[in-house]
Amino acid sequence: MKTLRTASLPLLAALFAAGCGHAPKAGETAAAFDAPLDITGSFAPRGQAGMDRLDQDETQRICSEYEGKPVPPELVTTIMEAANAGIRFPADGNYLGDWKNGEKIAKTGTGLQSNDDPNLPNGGNCYACHQMAAEEIAYGTIAPSLGLYGKLRGNSEPILKYTWTRLWNSHAYNACSHMPRFGEKKILDEQQLKDVMAYLFDPQSPVNLEAPGKD
Repeated sequence: MKTLRTASLPLLAALFAAGCGHAPKAGETAAAFDAPLDITGSFAPRGQAGMDRLDQDETQRICSEYEGKPVPPELVTTIMEAANAGIRFPADGNYLGDWKNGEKIAKTGTGLQSNDDPNLPNGGNCYACHQMAAEEIAYGTIAPSLGLYGKLRGNSEPILKYTWTRLWNSHAYNACSHMPRFGEKKILDEQQLKDVMAYLFDPQSPVNLEAPGKD
């Protein structure tokens, strides 16, 4: 064993010297970290998930740049104005559809992923972030509860428009919101959005019923 250790020392010294010989010059390391990260080589198109998903729009670019940091006020204004300009309200003026179908959409977590069937409608995956019906026992807490949403707020046109806008593109109210842009990015179509709206507002929807056993 002594012979092996002694013989390996010159090799280790040579490797160490080779590494030192290629050490970056002053400033090169910082420049390397500041350079844009190219991650395209780590991905390949699969199913309906194409390479175009790596392309950020201006809102995504700004929000990525300021992740974990305050977004400058002028950029907040830019994001919110662009979001509001893209809102498309229902063509027929009717905001509410079928709450039972809306419940299915809110509780469906599939859609748009590489292994999902593109011929099936997308889900909203709402339960991943919100509690909705009081009867639910599994839900995310990254966002506020939507329990009693319509019962507490009523269904005036301003609140209907506000909620529709939130679903369409939440950046209109909160720049760099983590909520998906369901309408803007065509995750849900107009009828699906109406159905989710009904799930939030219909008096018969579980969202607007008290928890079982409550007075």
